[in-house]
Amino acid sequence: MSVRSVAVVGAGLGGLVCARVLQRHGIAVTVYESDAVPDARPQGGSLDIHEDTGQIALKEAGLYERFLARTHTGGEDLRLLDKSGRVRIDRREPPGGRGRPEIGRADLRRLLIDSLEPGTIAWGRKVADARPAAGGHLLAFTDGAVERAGLVVGADGAWSRIRPRLTPVRPAYTGITLVEIRLSDAAARHPEALALVGRGNFFALSDHRYIGGHGGDTIALGCGLRVAEGWAETSGIDWDDPASARAGLLREYPDWAGELTDLIRGCDDDTFRPRPVHALPTGLTWERVPGVTLVGDAAHLMSPFAGEGANLALIDGADLAREIVSGPDTEAALSRYEKAMFSRGAKSAAASQRGLDMMFVKGPPRKLTLFFTLTGVVAKAVRPFARVLAPGGEKRP
Repeated sequence: MSVRSVAVVGAGLGGLVCARVLQRHGIAVTVYESDAVPDARPQGGSLDIHEDTGQIALKEAGLYERFLARTHTGGEDLRLLDKSGRVRIDRREPPGGRGRPEIGRADLRRLLIDSLEPGTIAWGRKVADARPAAGGHLLAFTDGAVERAGLVVGADGAWSRIRPRLTPVRPAYTGITLVEIRLSDAAARHPEALALVGRGNFFALSDHRYIGGHGGDTIALGCGLRVAEGWAETSGIDWDDPASARAGLLREYPDWAGELTDLIRGCDDDTFRPRPVHALPTGLTWERVPGVTLVGDAAHLMSPFAGEGANLALIDGADLAREIVSGPDTEAALSRYEKAMFSRGAKSAAASQRGLDMMFVKGPPRKLTLFFTLTGVVAKAVRPFARVLAPGGEKRP
């Protein structure tokens, strides 16, 4: 069976790069996105794009040079502190970087959006479910509309509406909740915070807690807590009230150094976003279902402490498109894609669990300090623990 029309559900990085590669090969594709406009919600902080995954995908999409023109330097710096403010590691990005250029997630997403043919993305179209039909699938939308597609690609993230067509498994809480915050216009409004955090990766960790993220003109931070599921709702904190949110967060860091908790005191009023971290089981697979597959978080949602999420989404999308255009047998193409994707996702999910266990420990961050010290491979080790701290997380179910 060959495919003549593809419906991509979700305009994240994986879905967009898949659509771009398909269009380059003359395959009709529509991307359905529930957000009404591209900037309807925060898209996250800085991403480093890896040579063996994300960069390959962008080359496949014919966007690599345009991507390089939008990257910035200094993002691979690393500062690691404990709760007392003691600096345990302070490393600078070498001249020319380490082969993993940094780009803002919003900038990368915009690059992919702008690369598609006009009208490719149907904004404000939320898919409720998909069901098989002759010659493909029917997509049912929350507004009551129904669309037909020869092939459906679920690129709709953690709470995918397409995943149930393949597996009944749902994401589970990892034990970690993040509260996302930011400090805007840092150089002018928060010079002390910028001096502390810098323009690269920043971590302060101790006692199952951290404050950290990525510096720059906007400092994107997360407050990570090992707490019970539902803590954000049962804590008594009014997250829509900045004073209540600040006070509630500060109670979680009672003995932390003032320069660290000042990051909470000084953050923007409108940025308190609690986000429980969920994950699918490591190594999740499913039997081949004709005419439908998944990419990115929809396929292998993991705790973000391996730092691979964006890069996996990109390579998933590019690999899937490449397999689809490689020959007339679409089902064989989907089987090849899923086999490679399952293996790749399982390895990264296992690494993310190891990262979580290394970060959230009793006492100071000895394990993480030792890890960085012994490996000395900052380019391969830094971002696994920083990416999660930047705003722009899971869509809610």
